[in-house]
Order: sequence, then C-alpha cells, then structure tokens
Amino acid sequence: MFIGEYNHNIDNKGRISMPAKFRDLLGDNFIATKGLDNCLFVYPMDEWKIVEGKLKSLPMTNVDARAFVRFFFSGASECELDNQGRIRLPNNLRDHAFLDKETVIIGVGTRIEIWSLENWEKYNSGENLSFNEIASKMQELGI
Repeated sequence: MFIGEYNHNIDNKGRISMPAKFRDLLGDNFIATKGLDNCLFVYPMDEWKIVEGKLKSLPMTNVDARAFVRFFFSGASECELDNQGRIRLPNNLRDHAFLDKETVIIGVGTRIEIWSLENWEKYNSGENLSFNEIASKMQELGI
C-alpha cells in the first residue's frame, strides 16, 4: 500500500526520484497518467489492469464516459525506474500537473499522486478543504 507524503525536485531532464518506500511496490514497469485535480496518477501494472478493465467496461454510448476514457488513456505513459530510482515524466504529463521544480509525491493506497508543491499547498489550504465536510460525506458513503 502506498502511504505518506514526500517532497522531491524534478531535474532539468524531467526526471523525478521516487521515494524508496514506493519503488518495490511499483515494480519494473508502471503507468503514469493525467490525474484529477491537476496531479498525476501513477499505478503499478497490476492496479492499472484493474482500472483499465473498469474503464473499458464503461458504455461507449455515454458521452461523459467517452470523455473520461479519452482523458485517462491519452495521457497514459508506461514508465520505468532508472538505476537511481528516478522516472522521466513526459512533457504532456508535466504540463498537465504544472510540474516545474518542486513536487510532492503522495501515497494514496493503490496509487501514487505527483503534485506540484504549489498546487498541493493550495489543495490543502483551509479555503479548499473542510475536514468536517469531508467527514460528513464519508459518513454518507458508509466510511
């Protein structure tokens, strides 16, 4: 399970170091794709297959389903770690998540999210998050 929050910088070649605790869980090859909230989602291959199966089962006749599948698959890129535990992020993914230099890598259970430090701080600001509201909504979901 991916958990925790780590700060890393992207180098001038578009590479970012994965936290050591995440490397073994990712495996040799994994998928990075455009995520929601202007971040990137990174999936180990076994989790990607699950997500891929769910997306492929969506009805092609539904306009929202088609749009989401396009968004998710068009941004997907197969990645691998280099000998120093870094991945090279394609330009389209860095642009999507506004990744320039400072980033935050977080574990979210079955996936990793990569955020620009600025967007992560905005997301976590009191203006955007009300933990009481979130707790209420989780209760509605049975959590």
